Amino acid sequence: MADATTRFLEDLDRREYEPLLAKSSGSLRLDLHEGAQTTHWLLRIDRGRVRVSQDDREADTVVGVSPALFEDIAAGREGGVAAMLRGDVTVTGDLRLLLQVERLFPSHPDARGPNSPYRRMRAEREVQ
Repeated sequence: MADATTRFLEDLDRREYEPLLAKSSGSLRLDLHEGAQTTHWLLRIDRGRVRVSQDDREADTVVGVSPALFEDIAAGREGGVAAMLRGDVTVTGDLRLLLQVERLFPSHPDARGPNSPYRRMRAEREVQ
């Protein structure tokens, strides 16, 4: 598995509670497709409490993406919504949940927009 992907998802699981998802509940499954192989990551969210596993279970939202593209999204080199609008990411189910989770991803250091304040909040939390 790609380094940024694993780091991002394992860090999310270790935090257990994410204030940015305090009003969110549901499940989101990431299907990382590479040829005939698919790696699954399941995020279960209950009003900010987050659990991450590699279960292949039904979910409210299912996101299909290549491992390389998700690596870029997890590292902040690529925007998830932009990739979805280009058709490089497929989404079935509750799009609202994906948009709420998308706020957790780092943005490019030069980015200006909604992720910038969240990136600063995460950086401040990591320093403490």
